[in-house]
Amino acid sequence: MAGYVDIGGHPTWVDDSGGPGAALLLLHGGMSNSDDLLRSIGGDLSKDYRVVAFDRRGHGRTADTEGAFDYEDMAAETVRVLETVVHGPAHLVGWSDGGIVALLVALSRPDLVHRLVVIGTNFHYNGTVPFDMDPQSPMAQELATAYAERSPDGAEHLEVVFRKSVALFTSEPQLTTADIGRIAHPALVVVGDDDVVTLAHTISLYEALPSGQLAVVPGASHALPFEQPDVLARLITTFLAGTQPPRTLMPVRRAAGA
Repeated sequence: MAGYVDIGGHPTWVDDSGGPGAALLLLHGGMSNSDDLLRSIGGDLSKDYRVVAFDRRGHGRTADTEGAFDYEDMAAETVRVLETVVHGPAHLVGWSDGGIVALLVALSRPDLVHRLVVIGTNFHYNGTVPFDMDPQSPMAQELATAYAERSPDGAEHLEVVFRKSVALFTSEPQLTTADIGRIAHPALVVVGDDDVVTLAHTISLYEALPSGQLAVVPGASHALPFEQPDVLARLITTFLAGTQPPRTLMPVRRAAGA
């Protein structure tokens, strides 16, 4: 089932792909849309989980509003999707901005989260390396085409979304490791070895999570879900099905729980 659902008084594009097992909510990246993760890893995940995804305000098929982009607003929007569409808790799988949103939902509404997977995710805006996206690059062109094909606001509104996104990326989020330490859910942190999120920042995120696991994928960038979708899907399904805490032969960090 795919179509518009009223989320907080705003028509929001939701795709409930169905599937057996627990609900799993995919959270797309900034200036992206729900189709990206549904097409790259959604098929593999739907073999074992009820996969749900939606387009956040100003993204994909969901129209924009006058306000600025704000991660707290995005988290509140996600909570409403969990309550209105999923009708309860779910595993949260978020890429980039979607991972930030997943962290914020886990902090504000831990009752709505089973396990977390965050991919190429920073918890503070200073955790990324400065980069400029060439508007003529293949990635930028693909984003522009995808936006024009879906947005009810029209292709020309992409410039507004771009400005809002840049303002967001350079000022938020502002979480601390102490904040992250309050997330008790089992969490998998995944990053490419050449991501825009620095490896040092990613390790800080992993180490701050009380029940965290870490996967660094070689030969991958911030576009990991599109570069190596099979690898990413296997990492996610293994983590979600695994015991918590994981049983290892030589525990160090997890020695207290062995």
